[in-house]
Amino acid sequence: MARSSVSYVCQQCGSAFPKWAGRCDDCGAWNTLVEERKDAPAGPGKRSHGRQITLEPLQSASTAKPLPRMQSDISEFDRVAGGGLVPGSATLIGGDPGIGKSTLLLQLTCKLSSAGFRAAYISGEESADQVRMRASRLGLADATVELGTATNASDIAASMTGAERPDIVVIDSIQTMFLPSLDSAPGTVSQVRASAQELIRAAKNNRVALLIVGHVTKDGSIAGPRVLEHMVDAVLHFEGDRSHHFRILRGVKNRFGATDEIGVFEMVEAGLAEVPNPSELFLADRRDDVTGAVVFAGIEGSRPVLVEIEALVAPSSLATPRRNVVGWDSSRLAMLTAVLEARCGVPLSGRDIFLNVAGGLKISETAADLAVAAALISSVTGRPAPQRTVFFGEVALSAELRQVAQSDARLKEAAKLGFDNAVMPRPRKASAQQSQIKLSQPTTLADLIDIMGGID
Repeated sequence: MARSSVSYVCQQCGSAFPKWAGRCDDCGAWNTLVEERKDAPAGPGKRSHGRQITLEPLQSASTAKPLPRMQSDISEFDRVAGGGLVPGSATLIGGDPGIGKSTLLLQLTCKLSSAGFRAAYISGEESADQVRMRASRLGLADATVELGTATNASDIAASMTGAERPDIVVIDSIQTMFLPSLDSAPGTVSQVRASAQELIRAAKNNRVALLIVGHVTKDGSIAGPRVLEHMVDAVLHFEGDRSHHFRILRGVKNRFGATDEIGVFEMVEAGLAEVPNPSELFLADRRDDVTGAVVFAGIEGSRPVLVEIEALVAPSSLATPRRNVVGWDSSRLAMLTAVLEARCGVPLSGRDIFLNVAGGLKISETAADLAVAAALISSVTGRPAPQRTVFFGEVALSAELRQVAQSDARLKEAAKLGFDNAVMPRPRKASAQQSQIKLSQPTTLADLIDIMGGID
Protein backbone atom coordinates (compact mmCIF):
# COMPACT_ATOMS: atom_id res chain seq x y z
CA MET A 1 0.00 0.00 0.00
CA ALA A 2 1.02 3.59 -0.54
CA ARG A 3 1.71 5.74 2.45
CA SER A 4 1.23 9.49 2.61
CA SER A 5 4.18 11.79 3.29
CA VAL A 6 3.73 15.29 4.62
CA SER A 7 5.85 18.31 3.75
CA TYR A 8 5.44 22.02 4.32
CA VAL A 9 5.95 24.17 1.23
CA CYS A 10 6.64 27.91 1.26
CA GLN A 11 4.10 29.76 -0.88
CA GLN A 12 6.62 32.52 -1.56
CA CYS A 13 9.65 30.63 -2.88
CA GLY A 14 8.50 26.99 -3.15
CA SER A 15 10.99 25.53 -0.64
CA ALA A 16 9.86 22.36 1.18
CA PHE A 17 10.49 21.54 4.85
CA PRO A 18 9.71 18.44 6.93
CA LYS A 19 8.26 20.48 9.83
CA TRP A 20 6.11 23.56 10.05
CA ALA A 21 7.71 26.85 11.08
CA GLY A 22 6.50 30.40 11.26
CA ARG A 23 9.27 31.67 9.01
CA CYS A 24 10.77 30.24 5.81
CA ASP A 25 14.50 29.71 6.26
CA ASP A 26 15.22 30.22 2.54
CA CYS A 27 13.39 33.45 1.66
CA GLY A 28 12.60 34.81 5.14
CA ALA A 29 8.85 35.20 4.56
CA TRP A 30 6.52 34.76 7.53
CA ASN A 31 3.44 32.51 7.71
CA THR A 32 3.90 31.10 4.21
CA LEU A 33 4.42 27.37 4.97
CA VAL A 34 1.42 25.26 3.92
CA GLU A 35 1.01 21.54 4.50
CA GLU A 36 1.05 19.32 1.41
CA ARG A 37 0.58 15.57 1.22
CA LYS A 38 1.79 13.23 -1.47
CA ASP A 39 1.63 9.47 -1.85
CA ALA A 40 4.85 7.46 -1.85
CA PRO A 41 5.34 3.73 -2.36
CA ALA A 42 5.36 1.85 0.94
CA GLY A 43 8.32 -0.21 2.02
CA PRO A 44 12.04 0.41 1.59
CA GLY A 45 13.86 -0.40 -1.61
CA LYS A 46 10.88 -0.08 -3.94
CA ARG A 47 11.66 1.91 -7.05
CA SER A 48 9.73 2.57 -10.21
CA HIS A 49 11.17 0.95 -13.34
CA GLY A 50 11.40 3.17 -16.43
CA ARG A 51 11.65 2.20 -20.03
CA GLN A 52 14.49 3.00 -22.36
CA ILE A 53 13.97 6.10 -24.47
CA THR A 54 14.72 6.37 -28.17
CA LEU A 55 17.57 8.72 -29.06
CA GLU A 56 17.61 10.63 -32.34
CA PRO A 57 20.46 12.21 -34.30
CA LEU A 58 21.07 15.94 -33.99
CA GLN A 59 20.68 16.51 -37.71
CA SER A 60 17.44 15.60 -39.40
CA ALA A 61 15.33 16.66 -42.36
CA SER A 62 13.20 18.90 -40.14
CA THR A 63 16.16 21.02 -38.97
CA ALA A 64 16.62 22.46 -42.46
CA LYS A 65 13.14 23.98 -42.38
CA PRO A 66 12.49 27.16 -40.40
CA LEU A 67 10.12 26.96 -37.47
CA PRO A 68 6.52 27.60 -38.53
CA ARG A 69 5.11 30.83 -37.15
CA MET A 70 1.60 32.06 -36.51
CA GLN A 71 1.77 35.78 -37.20
CA SER A 72 -0.88 37.98 -35.67
CA ASP A 73 -0.42 41.05 -37.90
CA ILE A 74 0.45 42.95 -34.70
CA SER A 75 4.04 43.64 -35.69
CA GLU A 76 5.11 44.89 -32.25
CA PHE A 77 4.02 41.62 -30.61
CA ASP A 78 5.38 39.44 -33.41
CA ARG A 79 8.78 41.11 -33.12
CA VAL A 80 9.03 40.44 -29.38
CA ALA A 81 7.83 36.85 -29.87
CA GLY A 82 10.61 36.25 -32.38
CA GLY A 83 8.54 36.50 -35.56
CA GLY A 84 5.24 35.05 -34.36
CA LEU A 85 3.94 32.26 -32.15
CA VAL A 86 5.36 28.77 -32.59
CA PRO A 87 2.89 25.84 -32.47
CA GLY A 88 3.38 23.90 -29.25
CA SER A 89 5.08 26.79 -27.45
CA ALA A 90 4.19 28.16 -24.01
CA THR A 91 4.48 31.92 -23.40
CA LEU A 92 4.13 33.56 -19.98
CA ILE A 93 3.01 37.21 -19.92
CA GLY A 94 3.31 39.18 -16.68
CA GLY A 95 2.48 42.73 -15.73
CA ASP A 96 0.96 45.00 -13.10
CA PRO A 97 -2.81 44.91 -12.53
CA GLY A 98 -4.68 47.11 -14.99
CA ILE A 99 -1.69 47.56 -17.30
CA GLY A 100 -3.53 45.99 -20.26
CA LYS A 101 -2.52 42.31 -20.38
CA SER A 102 -6.07 41.05 -20.99
CA THR A 103 -6.71 43.79 -23.55
CA LEU A 104 -3.55 42.90 -25.49
CA LEU A 105 -4.31 39.17 -25.50
CA LEU A 106 -7.92 39.71 -26.54
CA GLN A 107 -6.77 41.86 -29.46
CA LEU A 108 -4.11 39.26 -30.28
CA THR A 109 -6.56 36.34 -30.36
CA CYS A 110 -8.98 38.34 -32.51
CA LYS A 111 -6.20 39.12 -35.01
CA LEU A 112 -5.13 35.48 -35.12
CA SER A 113 -8.70 34.27 -35.59
CA SER A 114 -9.16 36.66 -38.50
CA ALA A 115 -5.97 35.20 -40.02
CA GLY A 116 -7.58 31.76 -40.14
CA PHE A 117 -6.38 30.27 -36.86
CA ARG A 118 -8.75 28.85 -34.29
CA ALA A 119 -8.27 30.82 -31.07
CA ALA A 120 -9.74 30.19 -27.60
CA TYR A 121 -9.75 32.70 -24.74
CA ILE A 122 -10.26 31.00 -21.36
CA SER A 123 -10.83 33.29 -18.41
CA GLY A 124 -10.76 32.22 -14.79
CA GLU A 125 -11.36 35.74 -13.46
CA GLU A 126 -14.19 37.07 -15.62
CA SER A 127 -17.41 35.70 -16.98
CA ALA A 128 -18.00 35.29 -20.70
CA ASP A 129 -20.32 38.33 -20.67
CA GLN A 130 -17.59 40.49 -19.17
CA VAL A 131 -15.15 39.41 -21.87
CA ARG A 132 -17.81 40.17 -24.51
CA MET A 133 -18.26 43.67 -23.02
CA ARG A 134 -14.55 44.33 -23.35
CA ALA A 135 -14.53 43.03 -26.91
CA SER A 136 -17.46 45.30 -27.77
CA ARG A 137 -15.68 48.29 -26.27
CA LEU A 138 -12.61 47.51 -28.36
CA GLY A 139 -14.66 47.09 -31.54
CA LEU A 140 -13.96 43.34 -31.73
CA ALA A 141 -17.45 41.99 -31.15
CA ASP A 142 -17.57 40.33 -34.58
CA ALA A 143 -14.37 38.30 -34.08
CA THR A 144 -14.60 34.50 -34.24
CA VAL A 145 -12.77 33.92 -30.95
CA GLU A 146 -14.19 31.13 -28.77
CA LEU A 147 -14.71 31.98 -25.10
CA GLY A 148 -14.47 29.73 -22.08
CA THR A 149 -14.78 30.25 -18.32
CA ALA A 150 -13.00 27.47 -16.44
CA THR A 151 -10.49 27.06 -13.62
CA ASN A 152 -9.95 23.29 -13.74
CA ALA A 153 -6.61 22.75 -15.48
CA SER A 154 -7.48 19.12 -16.27
CA ASP A 155 -10.61 20.15 -18.16
CA ILE A 156 -8.71 22.79 -20.12
CA ALA A 157 -5.94 20.30 -20.97
CA ALA A 158 -8.55 17.82 -22.21
CA SER A 159 -9.99 20.56 -24.45
CA MET A 160 -6.61 20.83 -26.22
CA THR A 161 -6.88 17.29 -27.62
CA GLY A 162 -8.85 15.91 -30.54
CA ALA A 163 -9.56 17.11 -34.03
CA GLU A 164 -11.54 20.15 -32.83
CA ARG A 165 -8.72 21.52 -30.67
CA PRO A 166 -7.84 25.23 -31.05
CA ASP A 167 -4.57 26.49 -32.47
CA ILE A 168 -4.09 29.16 -29.79
CA VAL A 169 -5.25 29.07 -26.16
CA VAL A 170 -5.07 32.00 -23.74
CA ILE A 171 -5.20 31.27 -19.97
CA ASP A 172 -6.20 34.31 -17.92
CA SER A 173 -4.75 33.74 -15.39
CA ILE A 174 -2.59 30.88 -14.10
CA GLN A 175 -3.18 31.96 -10.48
CA THR A 176 -6.87 30.97 -10.80
CA MET A 177 -6.19 27.46 -12.14
CA PHE A 178 -6.26 24.32 -9.96
CA LEU A 179 -6.04 20.53 -10.15
CA PRO A 180 -8.65 18.54 -8.18
CA SER A 181 -6.01 16.02 -7.16
CA LEU A 182 -4.28 18.61 -4.96
CA ASP A 183 -5.76 19.75 -1.67
CA SER A 184 -4.22 23.23 -1.70
CA ALA A 185 -6.14 26.30 -2.80
CA PRO A 186 -5.76 27.95 -6.25
CA GLY A 187 -2.87 30.40 -6.39
CA THR A 188 -0.60 28.43 -4.08
CA VAL A 189 2.83 27.32 -5.22
CA SER A 190 1.83 23.68 -5.63
CA GLN A 191 -1.32 24.50 -7.64
CA VAL A 192 0.40 27.03 -9.90
CA ARG A 193 3.27 24.64 -10.60
CA ALA A 194 1.10 21.57 -11.18
CA SER A 195 -1.55 23.41 -13.24
CA ALA A 196 1.08 25.00 -15.47
CA GLN A 197 2.77 21.65 -15.98
CA GLU A 198 -0.52 20.02 -16.97
CA LEU A 199 -1.38 22.79 -19.45
CA ILE A 200 2.10 22.98 -20.98
CA ARG A 201 2.25 19.20 -21.42
CA ALA A 202 -1.09 19.20 -23.25
CA ALA A 203 -0.07 22.17 -25.42
CA LYS A 204 3.22 20.58 -26.52
CA ASN A 205 1.68 17.17 -27.18
CA ASN A 206 -0.99 18.70 -29.42
CA ARG A 207 1.02 21.58 -30.97
CA VAL A 208 -1.16 24.26 -29.44
CA ALA A 209 0.32 27.74 -28.84
CA LEU A 210 -0.33 28.48 -25.18
CA LEU A 211 -0.38 32.03 -23.75
CA ILE A 212 -0.45 32.23 -19.94
CA VAL A 213 -1.17 35.39 -17.96
CA GLY A 214 0.70 35.68 -14.66
CA HIS A 215 0.16 38.22 -11.91
CA VAL A 216 3.13 40.05 -10.40
CA THR A 217 4.16 40.73 -6.83
CA LYS A 218 5.00 44.07 -5.22
CA ASP A 219 8.58 44.01 -6.50
CA GLY A 220 7.41 43.36 -10.08
CA SER A 221 8.34 39.68 -10.35
CA ILE A 222 5.81 37.13 -11.56
CA ALA A 223 3.89 35.63 -8.64
CA GLY A 224 4.24 31.93 -7.93
CA PRO A 225 7.25 29.62 -8.00
CA ARG A 226 10.33 30.63 -9.96
CA VAL A 227 10.20 27.28 -11.71
CA LEU A 228 7.19 28.57 -13.65
CA GLU A 229 9.46 30.81 -15.72
CA HIS A 230 11.77 27.86 -16.43
CA MET A 231 8.90 25.67 -17.63
CA VAL A 232 7.71 28.01 -20.38
CA ASP A 233 9.45 28.81 -23.67
CA ALA A 234 9.12 32.60 -23.47
CA VAL A 235 8.58 35.16 -20.71
CA LEU A 236 7.23 38.58 -21.69
CA HIS A 237 6.80 41.49 -19.27
CA PHE A 238 4.17 44.12 -20.01
CA GLU A 239 5.48 47.34 -18.49
CA GLY A 240 4.31 50.90 -18.19
CA ASP A 241 3.05 53.56 -15.86
CA ARG A 242 -0.70 53.98 -15.79
CA SER A 243 -0.16 57.74 -15.68
CA HIS A 244 1.39 57.47 -19.17
CA HIS A 245 -0.49 56.45 -22.27
CA PHE A 246 2.00 53.94 -23.68
CA ARG A 247 2.99 50.41 -22.71
CA ILE A 248 6.14 48.38 -23.39
CA LEU A 249 6.17 44.64 -24.03
CA ARG A 250 9.64 43.38 -23.16
CA GLY A 251 11.03 39.92 -23.92
CA VAL A 252 12.91 38.51 -20.93
CA LYS A 253 13.28 34.92 -22.12
CA ASN A 254 12.63 33.46 -25.55
CA ARG A 255 13.71 30.08 -26.88
CA PHE A 256 12.55 31.04 -30.38
CA GLY A 257 13.92 34.57 -30.70
CA ALA A 258 16.09 37.32 -29.27
CA THR A 259 15.77 38.46 -25.68
CA ASP A 260 15.56 42.11 -24.55
CA GLU A 261 13.42 42.89 -27.60
CA ILE A 262 10.66 45.45 -26.96
CA GLY A 263 7.33 46.30 -28.54
CA VAL A 264 5.74 49.67 -27.87
CA PHE A 265 1.99 50.23 -27.66
CA GLU A 266 -0.12 53.29 -26.98
CA MET A 267 -3.24 53.00 -24.84
CA VAL A 268 -6.10 54.65 -26.72
CA GLU A 269 -9.86 54.54 -26.44
CA ALA A 270 -10.08 51.55 -28.80
CA GLY A 271 -7.47 49.52 -26.90
CA LEU A 272 -3.76 49.19 -27.57
CA ALA A 273 -2.39 50.73 -30.75
CA GLU A 274 1.04 49.92 -32.17
CA VAL A 275 3.78 52.54 -32.11
CA PRO A 276 6.05 51.80 -35.10
CA ASN A 277 8.51 54.59 -34.18
CA PRO A 278 8.77 54.84 -30.38
CA SER A 279 11.49 57.50 -30.52
CA GLU A 280 8.99 60.03 -31.88
CA LEU A 281 6.65 59.21 -29.00
CA PHE A 282 9.32 59.58 -26.30
CA LEU A 283 10.54 62.89 -27.73
CA ALA A 284 7.16 64.36 -28.67
CA ASP A 285 7.06 67.01 -25.91
CA ARG A 286 10.77 67.77 -25.76
CA ARG A 287 12.28 71.29 -25.77
CA ASP A 288 15.90 72.13 -26.61
CA ASP A 289 16.32 75.06 -24.19
CA VAL A 290 15.80 73.14 -20.91
CA THR A 291 18.75 72.62 -18.59
CA GLY A 292 19.48 69.13 -17.36
CA ALA A 293 17.76 67.41 -20.30
CA VAL A 294 19.65 65.49 -23.01
CA VAL A 295 18.73 62.86 -25.59
CA PHE A 296 20.19 59.39 -25.26
CA ALA A 297 20.49 57.15 -28.31
CA GLY A 298 19.95 53.65 -26.93
CA ILE A 299 19.39 50.14 -28.22
CA GLU A 300 16.50 47.99 -27.02
CA GLY A 301 16.82 44.51 -28.42
CA SER A 302 17.47 45.00 -32.12
CA ARG A 303 15.92 48.45 -32.52
CA PRO A 304 17.43 51.87 -31.75
CA VAL A 305 15.38 54.06 -29.41
CA LEU A 306 15.92 57.74 -28.63
CA VAL A 307 14.75 58.86 -25.21
CA GLU A 308 15.20 61.98 -23.10
CA ILE A 309 17.12 61.79 -19.80
CA GLU A 310 16.36 64.51 -17.25
CA ALA A 311 18.52 65.46 -14.27
CA LEU A 312 17.97 67.97 -11.49
CA VAL A 313 20.76 68.92 -9.08
CA ALA A 314 19.63 71.08 -6.16
CA PRO A 315 21.16 72.17 -2.82
CA SER A 316 20.25 69.85 0.04
CA SER A 317 19.53 70.64 3.68
CA LEU A 318 19.88 66.97 4.68
CA ALA A 319 22.96 65.35 6.17
CA THR A 320 22.69 62.65 3.53
CA PRO A 321 21.61 64.15 0.19
CA ARG A 322 18.92 62.31 -1.74
CA ARG A 323 19.60 60.28 -4.86
CA ASN A 324 16.27 59.50 -6.53
CA VAL A 325 16.38 57.58 -9.81
CA VAL A 326 13.49 56.56 -12.08
CA GLY A 327 14.23 54.30 -15.04
CA TRP A 328 17.97 53.73 -14.47
CA ASP A 329 20.29 51.89 -12.10
CA SER A 330 20.75 53.87 -8.87
CA SER A 331 24.14 52.25 -8.14
CA ARG A 332 25.32 53.30 -11.58
CA LEU A 333 24.32 56.89 -10.78
CA ALA A 334 26.28 56.77 -7.51
CA MET A 335 29.38 55.61 -9.38
CA LEU A 336 28.99 58.28 -12.05
CA THR A 337 28.58 61.13 -9.55
CA ALA A 338 31.70 59.95 -7.72
CA VAL A 339 33.72 59.94 -10.95
CA LEU A 340 32.46 63.40 -11.92
CA GLU A 341 33.41 64.87 -8.56
CA ALA A 342 36.69 63.03 -7.93
CA ARG A 343 38.11 63.15 -11.46
CA CYS A 344 36.57 66.31 -12.93
CA GLY A 345 35.76 68.53 -9.94
CA VAL A 346 32.02 68.78 -10.63
CA PRO A 347 30.43 69.97 -7.34
CA LEU A 348 27.85 67.28 -6.55
CA SER A 349 28.43 66.49 -2.87
CA GLY A 350 25.92 68.07 -0.52
CA ARG A 351 23.31 68.29 -3.28
CA ASP A 352 20.17 66.35 -4.02
CA ILE A 353 20.17 64.57 -7.39
CA PHE A 354 17.00 63.53 -9.17
CA LEU A 355 17.26 61.52 -12.38
CA ASN A 356 14.37 60.52 -14.64
CA VAL A 357 14.06 58.69 -17.93
CA ALA A 358 11.19 60.50 -19.68
CA GLY A 359 8.16 58.43 -20.62
CA GLY A 360 8.71 55.70 -18.03
CA LEU A 361 11.16 53.64 -20.12
CA LYS A 362 13.63 51.54 -18.12
CA ILE A 363 17.22 51.64 -19.38
CA SER A 364 19.71 48.94 -18.45
CA GLU A 365 22.65 49.41 -20.85
CA THR A 366 25.82 51.17 -19.74
CA ALA A 367 25.82 53.27 -22.92
CA ALA A 368 23.61 55.75 -21.06
CA ASP A 369 26.55 56.84 -18.84
CA LEU A 370 27.60 59.66 -21.16
CA ALA A 371 24.04 60.99 -21.50
CA VAL A 372 23.52 60.95 -17.72
CA ALA A 373 26.83 62.73 -17.17
CA ALA A 374 25.86 65.39 -19.71
CA ALA A 375 22.49 65.89 -18.01
CA LEU A 376 24.15 66.29 -14.59
CA ILE A 377 26.70 68.78 -15.95
CA SER A 378 23.94 70.77 -17.65
CA SER A 379 21.92 70.94 -14.44
CA VAL A 380 24.92 72.03 -12.36
CA THR A 381 26.04 74.75 -14.78
CA GLY A 382 22.55 75.92 -15.68
CA ARG A 383 23.33 75.78 -19.39
CA PRO A 384 21.27 73.66 -21.80
CA ALA A 385 22.95 70.90 -23.75
CA PRO A 386 23.84 71.60 -27.39
CA GLN A 387 20.72 71.64 -29.51
CA ARG A 388 19.73 68.70 -31.74
CA THR A 389 22.46 66.52 -30.19
CA VAL A 390 22.36 62.93 -28.98
CA PHE A 391 24.71 61.33 -26.44
CA PHE A 392 25.82 57.76 -25.85
CA GLY A 393 28.91 56.07 -24.42
CA GLU A 394 30.22 54.21 -21.39
CA VAL A 395 32.21 55.93 -18.62
CA ALA A 396 35.06 54.16 -16.82
CA LEU A 397 36.17 54.82 -13.24
CA SER A 398 39.18 56.64 -14.67
CA ALA A 399 36.78 59.12 -16.37
CA GLU A 400 37.75 57.73 -19.78
CA LEU A 401 35.05 57.05 -22.32
CA ARG A 402 34.57 53.64 -23.91
CA GLN A 403 32.84 52.82 -27.16
CA VAL A 404 29.57 50.89 -27.25
CA ALA A 405 28.03 48.49 -29.74
CA GLN A 406 25.82 49.36 -32.72
CA SER A 407 26.94 52.97 -33.05
CA ASP A 408 25.87 53.10 -36.71
CA ALA A 409 22.29 52.10 -35.88
CA ARG A 410 22.10 54.76 -33.15
CA LEU A 411 23.40 57.47 -35.48
CA LYS A 412 21.07 56.43 -38.27
CA GLU A 413 18.03 56.68 -35.97
CA ALA A 414 19.18 60.10 -34.73
CA ALA A 415 19.61 61.40 -38.27
CA LYS A 416 16.17 60.10 -39.23
CA LEU A 417 14.59 62.14 -36.41
CA GLY A 418 16.35 65.36 -37.39
CA PHE A 419 19.36 65.46 -35.04
CA ASP A 420 22.47 67.16 -36.42
CA ASN A 421 25.15 66.29 -33.84
CA ALA A 422 26.21 63.29 -31.77
CA VAL A 423 28.57 63.06 -28.80
CA MET A 424 30.12 59.60 -28.57
CA PRO A 425 33.46 57.96 -27.69
CA ARG A 426 36.08 57.59 -30.38
CA PRO A 427 35.73 54.12 -31.95
CA ARG A 428 38.69 51.74 -32.28
CA LYS A 429 37.93 51.17 -35.95
CA ALA A 430 36.62 53.68 -38.45
CA SER A 431 33.06 52.97 -39.55
CA ALA A 432 32.51 51.81 -43.10
CA GLN A 433 29.36 53.90 -43.30
CA GLN A 434 29.55 57.64 -43.72
CA SER A 435 27.76 59.36 -40.84
CA GLN A 436 24.98 61.74 -41.77
CA ILE A 437 25.44 63.91 -38.68
CA LYS A 438 28.40 65.77 -37.18
CA LEU A 439 30.35 63.78 -34.59
CA SER A 440 32.05 65.01 -31.43
CA GLN A 441 34.27 62.30 -29.98
CA PRO A 442 35.64 63.14 -26.52
CA THR A 443 38.08 60.73 -24.86
CA THR A 444 37.43 61.70 -21.21
CA LEU A 445 34.73 63.36 -19.14
CA ALA A 446 36.89 66.51 -19.07
CA ASP A 447 36.45 66.76 -22.83
CA LEU A 448 32.70 66.34 -22.36
CA ILE A 449 32.68 69.25 -19.90
CA ASP A 450 34.39 71.44 -22.50
CA ILE A 451 31.73 70.46 -25.06
CA MET A 452 29.04 71.40 -22.54
CA GLY A 453 30.59 74.87 -22.05
CA GLY A 454 32.79 74.22 -19.02
CA ILE A 455 32.16 74.71 -15.29
CA ASP A 456 32.30 78.19 -13.80
